[in-house]
Amino acid sequence: MKPMSQRGEANARCSNHGHPYYVAGKAMGVVDTASALEQAVSALNSLDPLPDLTVITGDLVESGEVEEYDYLCTLLAPLRMPVLTIPGNHDAREPMREAFVADGYLPRRRFLNYVIEDHALRIVALDTLVPGEPGGALCQERLLWVDRMLAATPDRPTLLLMHHPPFVTGVGRMDQHGLSGRAAFAEIILRHSQIERILCGHLHRAIESRFAGTIAGTAPSTAHQLVLDFRPEAPLRFALEPPGYQLHYWREGMSLVTHTAAIGDWAGPYRFRKETPIN
Repeated sequence: MKPMSQRGEANARCSNHGHPYYVAGKAMGVVDTASALEQAVSALNSLDPLPDLTVITGDLVESGEVEEYDYLCTLLAPLRMPVLTIPGNHDAREPMREAFVADGYLPRRRFLNYVIEDHALRIVALDTLVPGEPGGALCQERLLWVDRMLAATPDRPTLLLMHHPPFVTGVGRMDQHGLSGRAAFAEIILRHSQIERILCGHLHRAIESRFAGTIAGTAPSTAHQLVLDFRPEAPLRFALEPPGYQLHYWREGMSLVTHTAAIGDWAGPYRFRKETPIN
């Protein structure tokens, strides 16, 4: 694995997926999230070249229990690249902090905000969790923190990680449980032009929007996906659409490019002028 670095060739490949949502047994009695995560790990490990880094944008487990995080770590252990995580509304700060404390990137107290400096893209991770609530929030403390972190290095291209997207998606029930404080957050983002992308989770779908002078988007789930339904009072439903992940490619002198890929066993690959599989 070639790590992302400011030295030498300045390029980066970062995979992003949301909602591994590990639960003992089957989520909602239907979805085998553990097997789905194993397939996601296998898919990422099969990429050539490997991503330099994987980020998981929240909802790592269902209930925030210590045992869930312990098993999640065993499922992630085969990954052949480093992993960064942020909390979602299904997570619990202290069990999550303890589960990943040995990796050295999570703070030992308060919010699970952090900065990673040692890659070609600087990474700023923002905790939007409100314990016990489906929606997220950016309180004054968190807003001041992210503004200060972005102001500290204005010339470094930056990825910003957060679970709850800062934009309205059009999916009514999810927007009802969205992010509070997003207007103040937008004012901060507008002041910092180095942000290449805001990577989010929460929606169980790949969605993108222009936001405050940059692009914000949500990653698909590695398990079940949210049914796309724009009726204001439509119930929240999920479907076993193909799981997926996003691969973000950055090279000095160009903007970040994002590819969304489905996870599964497909026929092929085939050459465009031949019908025999490529070996």
